Amino acid sequence: MAVPFRRTGKTAKRLRRSHFKLSVTGLNTCPHCGTMIRSHHVCPKCGFYDGKQVVAVPEVDAKALEAKKAKKTVKKAEKPAAPVTEIKATKKPAEKKVVGTRKIGAE
Repeated sequence: MAVPFRRTGKTAKRLRRSHFKLSVTGLNTCPHCGTMIRSHHVCPKCGFYDGKQVVAVPEVDAKALEAKKAKKTVKKAEKPAAPVTEIKATKKPAEKKVVGTRKIGAE
């Protein structure tokens, strides 16, 4: 016979639901490039599986990377430098206030 939902205690409910949990997939390092990959899967970075290259991964052209870096440095150099202005003091420095010291009991 079914037990009403409201009659079930917190502990019983939590024990019943304790199996609904996330599990971490097995992660290993690729022996070829050292990237973290799922176990029993082809490495997306180098294309190796079980010590053999299974998938041909297009390599990044080194010249293209250098060209991108050169463009970034040119853009930074084109920005005009901000003008340097001197800040003049308009206010006089505040005078120090002298606080009188009185002894208790002395008049």
